[in-house]
Amino acid sequence: MKRIQLFEFEDFDWFPAWLRSCITNLLTVLLKMLGVPKALGNHIATIVKENNINTIVDLGSGSGGAMPEIHEILKKEHGISDINLTMTDLYPNPTIVKKFNANKKDGITYHETPVDARNITTAPAGLKTMVNSFHHMRPKDAKEILASAQRNNQPILIYEMAENKMPLLIWWLFLPISLVVLMVMSLFMTPLVKPLTWKQLVFTYLIPIIPIFYAWDGQASMPRLYAFKDYEELLQGLDSKDYRWEKGMVKKDEKKNMGTYLLGIPT
Repeated sequence: MKRIQLFEFEDFDWFPAWLRSCITNLLTVLLKMLGVPKALGNHIATIVKENNINTIVDLGSGSGGAMPEIHEILKKEHGISDINLTMTDLYPNPTIVKKFNANKKDGITYHETPVDARNITTAPAGLKTMVNSFHHMRPKDAKEILASAQRNNQPILIYEMAENKMPLLIWWLFLPISLVVLMVMSLFMTPLVKPLTWKQLVFTYLIPIIPIFYAWDGQASMPRLYAFKDYEELLQGLDSKDYRWEKGMVKKDEKKNMGTYLLGIPT
């Protein structure tokens, strides 16, 4: 495989939930700045319309990510008014859960108990989405996620906002510069976080541990991404007449690619 197994701090169960949320808050800002919700929302709209899907179950949601905005895009821009979004996580943050479950009329809920993406049966029924989270899985676990979706006849969409094309040597050579760039970027992105908490501010500007963790996790994720050939290896042995797999690029427009996808759909 081209992918290599590095670590990200947010993967560890000892990592504080509030700090994990602060880091994912910055990722949410970045996704919005790049236009990912719009591009991915258009892509998901096609999938749910073609397959008569009315429930999306997001795996590894963290503090929310892009899916709440995508949910709004599906309703307002694509006229899919009856679509429901259920967010899940292996380490659900009680504060985040309470925030999303406060308004039950908006069609968004957050599963209160842990959901392990490696076992689809622990998640509610619906189109499973993994947005920028599949690379956290080791190959054995990644294959089990795909096999579990097919075995349980559940549709699944894997999305990553970048493509693993950079040679590993180049990644190592530019790592010091890349870490500094991401740390500086986090200083400018923090005021755009909503809601902006005192922890996000204090541990960004006074005790700058958030920029450090954000920079490392952001850079470590790049070589952890599964390349298209890696997907082919993960799908070996999953041939079925009743389930099909497809992979490709999510398009922002006709010329601009906005990440990769792997889609599994019951036929």
